[in-house]
Amino acid sequence: MAQRATKLQFITPQSSQSQAPLFIYLPGMDGTGKLFYRQAEGLKKFFTIRCLSIPTHDKSNWQALADQTIELIEKELIVNPCSSVYLCGESFGGCLAIEVALKAPELIKKMILVNPASSFNKRPWLGLGVHINQWLPDFVYQNSTVGFLPFLVSLDRMKSEDSRALLKAMQSLPKEIVSWRIALLRDFQTNPKTLQTFHKPTLMLASDKDRLLPSVAETQELSNYFPNSCLAILPHSGHACLLETDVNLTQMLQQNKFLPNCQPSASSYSSPITRNNQLIYDE
Repeated sequence: MAQRATKLQFITPQSSQSQAPLFIYLPGMDGTGKLFYRQAEGLKKFFTIRCLSIPTHDKSNWQALADQTIELIEKELIVNPCSSVYLCGESFGGCLAIEVALKAPELIKKMILVNPASSFNKRPWLGLGVHINQWLPDFVYQNSTVGFLPFLVSLDRMKSEDSRALLKAMQSLPKEIVSWRIALLRDFQTNPKTLQTFHKPTLMLASDKDRLLPSVAETQELSNYFPNSCLAILPHSGHACLLETDVNLTQMLQQNKFLPNCQPSASSYSSPITRNNQLIYDE
């Protein structure tokens, strides 16, 4: 049975526009909310940024995580009742974003999914981590995260300090919590009919070089269900793409008209190629 530990909270990566729309970032499986700093720098000009932080010993199920996240969003809207909410979920946070959006669609203006881990159960070997972690001594578990890093990122596209930050965040989780969150991903299910009820604009970003999950295939499938969605493919990126130096989320949101009151304009990306209603960025 799920256990509730200390409450989830929003953290602020850096100062941002106090009266601007809310940009809510739901993190990957590390749950720290501290790995969004590279993208927050550009987004702070347009948004009030909040990053969800999940306690390192939290054993909430999907329903409890979604309920607590919705409660936090509602508290933010009490402070700024005229604000609109842009919900962004990456990997594990992508699954949570879907849960939140389906439970409280009236709170969300637009949703961004980045390599959502909703395809986790399509990689059965990943589910073995639930059982393997339980048998690993702590010192072996800590060292094993280093070997797992190449599956998460394209190291040649990241600065060394960013890869160290990711490794530190991964190692901050006790092995039993890693097993818990892997089990959550293993059991996560999407219902096409339910997804079709979410009509808010949804942008999905998928890394073509994702070695962990079939993100392109998954987002292509999800785009068939979300009625108001678009898909952008990052041809050279790995799973944790938001830490890559050449990935600029602000510019991609601008190009897809996902910034508030902002028209698309030129960016450091070359014009994306449109193929089968998908944008393919040449980074």
